[in-house]
Amino acid sequence: VGDGLDIGGGKDSIGVYKSLFPAIKTVTIFDIEQGDAQYLARVPDNEFDFVYSAHCLEHVMDPYIALPNWLRVVKPNGYLVLTLPDEDLYEQGVWPSTFNHDHKHTFTPFKHQSWSPVSVNVLALLQTLPGRFNIEKIERLNHSYFPTTDRFDQTRTAFAESAIEIIIQKIS
Repeated sequence: VGDGLDIGGGKDSIGVYKSLFPAIKTVTIFDIEQGDAQYLARVPDNEFDFVYSAHCLEHVMDPYIALPNWLRVVKPNGYLVLTLPDEDLYEQGVWPSTFNHDHKHTFTPFKHQSWSPVSVNVLALLQTLPGRFNIEKIERLNHSYFPTTDRFDQTRTAFAESAIEIIIQKIS
C-alpha cells in the first residue's frame, strides 16, 4: 500500500505487477545504477510506505548491515517485504552457488547447523534489527518444490519459488 521502494527490482520490479496491487501508488526502483543496496546511502530515513526486495539480499556483502538500512527507509507502520532463496531448496547442498555465481550468502529460516559455509540464519538476523518492529510472517515457500527430481534450478520453472518470505512491520 502506498509509495514503495523495490530494492534490486531491475527490469522485473514489483511495479510491473502494479495492476495486481491496486493500493500501490508508486514504486521506485533501487538497483545497481542507483548505488550500493547494502547502504541505500542517498535514501532518506522513513521515506517509503513499503520496501520490497526479491532475491537481492543474497547479493550484498553483509546482510547484517543491509537489512537495518532497508528497514531504516520504511515509514513508521510501513512494511519491509523480503524474498530470499532458501539454501536447501535453491542451492540444494552445493556451495559456491551453481545457479547464480553472484550469491554471497545462503539463507535458512532456522537450523542449529548448516551445510553452507556462508549460511545466514534468518531468525538470528532478525534479532539484530534495531528499533521497534513486528515480524508479521516468515514462510518457507516450498509448496510446489520437487524434492525427488535430479538437481536443477527449480526457480526457472513457472511454479517453484524455493524461497523464504519475510514480512516485517516497522512500529512508530
